[in-house]
This record gives sequence, structure tokens and C-alpha cells, in this order.
Amino acid sequence: MTENLTLGKALNAGLRRALECDDKVLIMGEDVGKLGGVFRITDGLQKDFGEERVIDTPLAESGIIGTAVGLAIRGYRPVCEIQFDGFVYPAYDQIVSQVAKMHYRSRGKVKMPIVIRIPFGGGIGAVEHHSESPEAYFAHTAGLKVVSCASPADAYWMIQQAIASDDPIVFLEPKRRYWEKGEVDTDRPAASFPLHAARVVRPGTDCTVVAYGPMVRTALDAATAVEGERSLEVIDLRSLSPLDLEPVYESVRRTGRLVVVHEAPSNLGLGAEVAARVTERCFYSLEAPVLRVTGFDTPYPAARVEDEYLPDLDRVLDGVDRTFGW
Repeated sequence: MTENLTLGKALNAGLRRALECDDKVLIMGEDVGKLGGVFRITDGLQKDFGEERVIDTPLAESGIIGTAVGLAIRGYRPVCEIQFDGFVYPAYDQIVSQVAKMHYRSRGKVKMPIVIRIPFGGGIGAVEHHSESPEAYFAHTAGLKVVSCASPADAYWMIQQAIASDDPIVFLEPKRRYWEKGEVDTDRPAASFPLHAARVVRPGTDCTVVAYGPMVRTALDAATAVEGERSLEVIDLRSLSPLDLEPVYESVRRTGRLVVVHEAPSNLGLGAEVAARVTERCFYSLEAPVLRVTGFDTPYPAARVEDEYLPDLDRVLDGVDRTFGW
């Protein structure tokens, strides 16, 4: 059955299906139960599955993740919600020191099937700690996997695939896209498209634009804006660790140009890693250096000027113009 759902509703439906399919799945977080989460992603789940499976926790991110580690060791599949991206740092020690290392520390005997859901990115008129993009911290951490959905269809299937995985996964949700709608085929097999695979979301011939999470929509809008003048191929990375760059290499060998777009600051961001790998693998195909369009190397600004900070259609098109200037 195909349904027209918002990204937020698709996540809710995916979580509901995971709870129905496996009684070892638990959801934990601040206000995820009675309130249904700040963004209502878990709305109605506690009512239907009970307080022992959809658990309102204290305001203690380190405690949430530490409890999830114990539950995972005992065979459960905890799904932890961090209410906002900037609230994850009290849990950072648990995530990096325990969640990421337990499997290796135990020589593979202990699995950590934990999903850590983090609404990330700006664009909602909020302040610092509510609009950040911390993905590089986690993508750099060996032992963690990091993914980000960009559409309702991906949200629905990727959250179920992440919960079913035996690896710890940081699941990044583009909060500014929670209310955008799209078609979701709820009948197709969950494994029909791998969790850790990039996808070409718009074919093109002149320049490759790579994005993930909230910037996929911006990249698609840019491609539409220049349709008829230039043909932009847009690729959604989907998985940030591990990175699946084979579709990017194949695209760049055809187009000769690459622009990488993300909200996080440019310094040591995901764009730098993509640029390095593409330069290593596609050097003789490149007609211009790999360019990045990103947030600036400053703390996230006040809401009234966040539009100046975030990459938008004009900045993406400026990056495309610059790559054609070489």
C-alpha cells in the first residue's frame, strides 16, 4: 500500500512497525511517552504499547545511553531519542567509550543493537543547542554507524533497518523536513535497498551534487532551478559511516565536477572526506577541484540570522557556477 506521509509520520509508522514485529524493541527518551516527543514522532506509541516499552526518562542523556547499554547486553533493542542535536554531548562519553567499543572489547561476543535518534540541523528558527549538526563527531568514531534519512520513504524503511541491525547506529533526522510529505510504499521488502548505500535521486550530466539529510531537498531545488541550462546529478549519501561512494565515483567520472553540500561547518566535515576520496579515485576525471557548500566555521547563530548561515539554493548554485569557472 502506498501512503502520502510526512517524514515525521513515516518515522512514527516505522517505529510502530518495529515495536509490533519484535517485543525486544524499546523506545526511551525525554517526553517520548505521554507527550509523544517534542516533534510528536512517538505520538500514540506509549498508549498502544505501554509504559514498559515506550519509556519517559529523566532529563539525563548520559543515563539514557548508559541504561540502553545494559539493556542491549541483556538482549533488548533500545531506541534512544536525544531530544535535540545539541543535547547529545552529555551522552558523548557513553556513546564513544561504551556503545562504540563494547563489541570489539568483547571480541565480538557482545552486540550493541542500539539506535540513537537525533533530530539535527537548523532551519526551524531555534537557538543554539537546537540547530546543530554533530554528525562528524560520530562518523569519525570507529565502531559506530551513522545514517541520515532525507525523505518519508527512507525515514520509514531506514528506521526499521537500523533497529534490526546488531550494530550501534546514530540515526540523524532532518528536523526541518519533518513536515514535508512524500509517497511511502509500506508493502515493499525492507531489504530491497540497503541501509548503508547512497542513492542517485536525480540523474544529470553536467555536475554532481552530493548531499545528505536536510540538504538533499535544497540540492534538488537547485537542480530544478537550472533545468534547461545545466543538468545536475543529485546523490543522497544516506549513510555517513560507512560511506558508500561508488555511485559518486561513477557520477564524477561522467560529469567531471563535484559539489558537496552540508549544513555542518566545512572544517573537517563530511565534505572534506568525500572530497579527499573522490580526488584519490577520480583525479584524472575531474575538470575542477571538488568544492564544498557548507555552514560557516562559527557556533550556530541566533535564529534571526540563521538563513545567512545555512546553505541555500543560491549558495549551492554559486558553488556550481564556481566549478564551471575552472
